[in-house]
Amino acid sequence: MTKQEKVDFVIKTLKELYPQIPIPLDHKDPYTLLIAVLLSAQSTDVRVNKITPLLFEVADNPYDMVKLSVEEIREIIKPVGLSPMKSKGIHGLSEILIEKYNGKVPADFEALESFPAVGHKTASVVMSQAFNVPAFPVDTHIHRLLYRWGFTNGKNVTQTEKDAKRLFPMDLWNELHLQIIWYGRHYSPARGWDLEKDIITKTIGRKTVLNEYYKKKRK
Repeated sequence: MTKQEKVDFVIKTLKELYPQIPIPLDHKDPYTLLIAVLLSAQSTDVRVNKITPLLFEVADNPYDMVKLSVEEIREIIKPVGLSPMKSKGIHGLSEILIEKYNGKVPADFEALESFPAVGHKTASVVMSQAFNVPAFPVDTHIHRLLYRWGFTNGKNVTQTEKDAKRLFPMDLWNELHLQIIWYGRHYSPARGWDLEKDIITKTIGRKTVLNEYYKKKRK
């Protein structure tokens, strides 16, 4: 298979598996999505979806959020981990939204990335899911799968994002990054991986990855 044929195979398979794509993080608007994505750093979506209703019941907009102290925010979000940094970030970015943007989340990469505790991946998710601007946020699933499929060298997420954007058509980015995340969770996890169920990797996977898998299986 040529590289292009592999890309086409991935797109077709993912479309068949995930014609309707669920959004992993519960939210109702750009602000609640921004907070949920920020909270999801080094945590799971399941855990975040348990905590955000408790937080949003008290404050689901920047004006109510700044009425809480950093300590109060931290108490609520503690179970998702990294709560000292995240609580400061949530309070700080809520202040900036009020001062600079009339309480509205800007549809702008640069502005989002300038907020405390918001990195490129968080900004990309918000731009993609809240504003439908083409973006390709790379999480651990996408990073792992694009390496397994031989589409990137796996050195870092920045390189993986560049490679993904180069390989896949821009009009598919927003759907595709979510489809790959769900595929990674369901068929190609980091632990407990069963290659027989992982049709994409089994068909187009990097030779060294497949050899390594079979070697471990034989042990």
